[in-house]
Amino acid sequence: MVTNDSDIYMDLLSSIFKIVLIDLVLSGDNAVVIGMAAHRLPPRQRKFAILFGGGAAIVLRIALTMIAALLLQISGLQLLGGALLIWIGFKLLKEEEESHEGMKVAASMREAIFTILIADFIMSTDNVLGVAGASNGSLKLLFFGLIFSMAILMWMGSLVANLINRFWWLSYAGAAVIAWTGATMIFGDSYVVAHVKWLSPSITYVTSALITIAVPAFAHWFHRVRGG
Repeated sequence: MVTNDSDIYMDLLSSIFKIVLIDLVLSGDNAVVIGMAAHRLPPRQRKFAILFGGGAAIVLRIALTMIAALLLQISGLQLLGGALLIWIGFKLLKEEEESHEGMKVAASMREAIFTILIADFIMSTDNVLGVAGASNGSLKLLFFGLIFSMAILMWMGSLVANLINRFWWLSYAGAAVIAWTGATMIFGDSYVVAHVKWLSPSITYVTSALITIAVPAFAHWFHRVRGG
């Protein structure tokens, strides 16, 4: 079968479009974590945390690309990762509550970077697999996808951080996004799918939605009870 130049260019453009779309869709939750973890830092430290965290995240994604298939075969890994994400969402919102009322104004750059790296490691597998599939075996397209995702993480992370600084209540929306991501990861884990026979798509979404609502509500209640 003979392929002409126009077919090659169309395939290339199609792959690039799919990679860009995948990065835009799947990097959003990562950017929310970056913004929430870094926004309380002073502007200079915030920029460094986002740049360093985003750069290190790409190194993690390259490593994940090499072992993604192996990771997906580990039963219970997504379950643990999802539970950890839910904890991160709760922890970040609890800190927001405390900071908003002056209980803990300062934020640690080391803690922000650590939170960014842990969350990105957990949430990057779907992004890596999507980009790898859209690259059709091309290393150039794969690295384009990884670099583009880093640009999105840094730009969107800065945007989220600035928005939360202006509108504090958006931290609740951010915690909800993180909790939703964690809940859907738990119900997508191979161990859960194999052992929880009563799960259906509708039950999964309803339960994930309840967890998404419960995490910000519990963080708010926990802070009020502890502070009261």
